[in-house]
Amino acid sequence: MKGLKTEEKIKLILQRREAMIKLCLSACVHCSLCAESCFKFHNHSKDPSYMPSYKALHSIGKIFRKKGKLKDEEFEEMKDLIWNKCVLCMRCYCPMGISIPLLIAAARAVCREKGYYRTYDVISKRIEKSKKVLTK
Repeated sequence: MKGLKTEEKIKLILQRREAMIKLCLSACVHCSLCAESCFKFHNHSKDPSYMPSYKALHSIGKIFRKKGKLKDEEFEEMKDLIWNKCVLCMRCYCPMGISIPLLIAAARAVCREKGYYRTYDVISKRIEKSKKVLTK
């Protein structure tokens, strides 16, 4: 993908995964059973934004519907959703057979191309803050 513009790279990412994305997005029956397999969902007071289906539908679902043409604010919100609310542990279970980790990985690929990704110095700052709170 060297030499391609960002928009072209995103288009290529979506084209390569189009059949899988379409199938998975159309197969979701919004049953919420996948939430039971997600430890992040349980550890965050069952906040709906931690549900695997929510993360998939509001990341790659949104990217796919808008053909990758999202506003920077939308990518910024998505960044939190797909990196901070999901660790891609592969424990998501969908009774319909949807591969939620593949959907979130696709969203991450698009976000990386746009320059939105987890920055580890932010995490380091959080760790430092936590250490200060714990040592008080």
